[in-house]
Amino acid sequence: MAEKRDYYEVLGVSKGASADEIKKAYRKEAKKYHPDLHPGDKTAEAKFKEINEAYEVLSDSDKKARYDQFGHAGVDPNFSGSGGGGFDGFGDFGDIFSDIFGGFGFGGARRNGPKRGADIRKIIELTFEEAAFGCKKKITLNKTEDCSACHGTGAKAGTSPETCSRCGGSGQVTTQTRTPLGYMRNVTTCPECHGSGKIIKEPCQTCRGSGKVRRERTIEVDIPQGINDGQTMQISGGGEAGTKGGPTGDLLLTIRIKKHEIFTRDDFDVYITMPITFVQAALGATIKVPTISGVVEYDIPPETQTGSMFRLRGKGIPYIRGKGRGDQYVKVEVETPKNLSAKQKELLRQFDGTTEAKNYKKRNGFIDTMKEIFK
Repeated sequence: MAEKRDYYEVLGVSKGASADEIKKAYRKEAKKYHPDLHPGDKTAEAKFKEINEAYEVLSDSDKKARYDQFGHAGVDPNFSGSGGGGFDGFGDFGDIFSDIFGGFGFGGARRNGPKRGADIRKIIELTFEEAAFGCKKKITLNKTEDCSACHGTGAKAGTSPETCSRCGGSGQVTTQTRTPLGYMRNVTTCPECHGSGKIIKEPCQTCRGSGKVRRERTIEVDIPQGINDGQTMQISGGGEAGTKGGPTGDLLLTIRIKKHEIFTRDDFDVYITMPITFVQAALGATIKVPTISGVVEYDIPPETQTGSMFRLRGKGIPYIRGKGRGDQYVKVEVETPKNLSAKQKELLRQFDGTTEAKNYKKRNGFIDTMKEIFK
């Protein structure tokens, strides 16, 4: 059997350490090696047991005195002068673990304390313009609220919930079981009050003793300008009611923006593809361009090629915080005319006959490259 390490060494304290220093050291080491933080790690589990064993002895003044005098033999169950055996209870282990881990591992968290209400999540659909410039939207919610008849107590008007006599209001009952290692303490939910710590003898007729009712509420929400698709707005206190005096949850609104007929969006910039005629592209022209704020005029330069992109500064989406706006980008596509008359076709043939290679640099460059590949 492996020799046990010195308990003071296990906790990392000196032999003359005070009770507070020992307790503080135990908190630190127990948190570091708790099995819930290292699932499946046998080494951490072994260290955790060793730390518990050391603290179980050093936190008890009698056992500590025997250990200081006789070493490990002084706290051995078979030692004639020990007067007790190994783990004869966990002392204030449960309180310590409640502080460190919220109670899990030694009886579970207290269940009768205040609890925050659940969040409510909803998806809200906006038009392109509503998201760009902001708007007000009415949202209908079906949510849990404190009962107005009993003010959330669950007890009939004029009465109050009484403290559970079984658990003394803690919501938990403690039992001890004798094991080969000593007495093990087990903390469970009180079967009398089901963990609430209170007994309601005369329930409220409106909420039937629950203290909560479901109601439909319509609220108005301010949607900020510039909000984007997929973003979530948090409305504090807009969720479900808390219990035992706990705070109300939040309302979380996820934004979905409807597709626009001509505009697309990239963050705060707007994009549009605009058709122009061959003549406008060749000679240049002043065209009317739609923006989210209205129609503006823009001068297309001569010899504009299809696919060219032009930038309209400050014509995009307003910034969600602060002043200023993004830009709008206009991509032009030269449209080939259809349903030409015989005269129009003849005029185009005459025009094509008067053009030279220098008029079609890209086209002739492509033909020269093709000849090189297939010569």
